Amino acid sequence: MEVAVGSGLHAIPWREPRAGAHAARAAAFYIWSQVEGGHGCPVSMTYAVVPALRKQPELAKQWEPLVTSLDYDPGLKPPMTKRGVLFGMAMTERQGGSDVRANTTRAEPAGADGEYSITGHKWFVSAPMCDAFLVLAQAPGGLSCFVMPRVLPDGARNGFHIQRLKDKLGNRSNASSEVEFERAAAVMVGEEGRGVRTIIDMVNHTRLDCVIGSASLMRQAVAQATHHTAHRAAFGRLLIEQPLMVNVLADLAIESEATTVLMMRLARAFDDGDEQQAAFRRLALAVSKYWCCKRAIAVAAEALECHGGNGYVEESILPRLYREAPLNSIWEGSGNVNALDVLRAIAREPGTLEAFLAEVDKARGELARLDAIIDTLKKEVSDPSDAEARARRVVELMAIALQCSLLLQHGDPKVAEVFSASRLGDSGHQFGTLRPNPALAGIVERHRPVMTV
Repeated sequence: MEVAVGSGLHAIPWREPRAGAHAARAAAFYIWSQVEGGHGCPVSMTYAVVPALRKQPELAKQWEPLVTSLDYDPGLKPPMTKRGVLFGMAMTERQGGSDVRANTTRAEPAGADGEYSITGHKWFVSAPMCDAFLVLAQAPGGLSCFVMPRVLPDGARNGFHIQRLKDKLGNRSNASSEVEFERAAAVMVGEEGRGVRTIIDMVNHTRLDCVIGSASLMRQAVAQATHHTAHRAAFGRLLIEQPLMVNVLADLAIESEATTVLMMRLARAFDDGDEQQAAFRRLALAVSKYWCCKRAIAVAAEALECHGGNGYVEESILPRLYREAPLNSIWEGSGNVNALDVLRAIAREPGTLEAFLAEVDKARGELARLDAIIDTLKKEVSDPSDAEARARRVVELMAIALQCSLLLQHGDPKVAEVFSASRLGDSGHQFGTLRPNPALAGIVERHRPVMTV
């Protein structure tokens, strides 16, 4: 946490608002998240809270200097007395989950200047040690967004009571909790009844971090697998020299590289302020969140298998990576939520699809297979029949087409060639089913960590 906050991973674009700031922050977060995944949650939420706070300029003026501070100042104290603060969010409830409009937590006016008293329950509050939270609650005018501090200005604890910590599959270094609010003091952010619209800016930035986190996890898994196989001999040869293992490793490597290129392109879209980039970001973010987070799970499992039994024991990093992988797929909307979000964006904001296809079309003419997939994709998205039932298939096509286009535009030519031949061609359904290609060994070597003294 000290390194992350001290390096500005929670605040670079807001501290230094210049061209490329979000991309630079994404690259740094990608590298540092490989060290330990759990600490990324409060870092990510603190990064993401600023756009929502700016919906209420007086709140932004009050909180932003503390949010963007490079001082990690743990401990429960009045926020305005600290050198720096961290933010979390409290959205979901037991009866609704992702359907936050079913929330029953109540917010009653409690004074001037947008002050409210909040009572209710939240089923998932991650990083409850944070200094303040964006909270969704039902105000008299509908579901609204609020800033709720853990500690009040006079030093008293707010009515924020942790009922229990979740016993999670993974991400154990980061606490997640069930919380009861008992007349907790909070201040409204944005318009009353427009809570989802207010908090969605925070969600969009944390969705970006889900993609970055998945790319980071893939990279660490590939690094572990390529390093291990370069030093492990079996049947008279190093594993990394055996053709079938080369096939598996190369397949993992191109998946990791395609995700990294996509992650950086998304981050760049947060830097570019024009309407075209905003439209592209709106759709590409949900597409990428759906696809990349799911692929990370498969990559972690295959990398574990490259280690054999050694990968299945806790002395190895692989079990931790494997348990961590599903988190990004669930957090900020599961697969179905994001797939349906893609359909919703296409229906309500046609410009998002135009912007997305314009990006994919930048590589048109480079590869016949991609051209064919783009044509298929355009037919699929224009077909209204059974759209919801086909949503996952459509989003998968969108993700692979975008990854292939980006690799052809910006990636290593050999990686782009192998990726397109397998993902758009006739490869099998598991990693390690690439067509024989003399470039595979070089791709593996490109991804293998080199130890230097």
